[in-house]
Amino acid sequence: MSHVQHQRNPLLARVRRMAGQVAALETSLQSTDADCTDVLMQAAAVRGAAHGLLMALLDEHLQEHVVSPTDPAERAAEAQVLVRLLRAYGK
Repeated sequence: MSHVQHQRNPLLARVRRMAGQVAALETSLQSTDADCTDVLMQAAAVRGAAHGLLMALLDEHLQEHVVSPTDPAERAAEAQVLVRLLRAYGK
């Protein structure tokens, strides 16, 4: 996946922000006086960040492996890979 390497720095920045969000969520859960609404908001932020990362990766993958290839068989095979990935994500 060479396209991942081209976008490595922005992707790593996203992952590091997610790590911070997960750490904050863990701290809130360990706290004895954490407000449940705040914990829910932190959990939603983590989910949103993970979804944003996935969408960025999917966009690059789609452009590189489904849109760009000129061979119809290769495009069809890559489209099937993408469908399997989306099905797994939807579980």
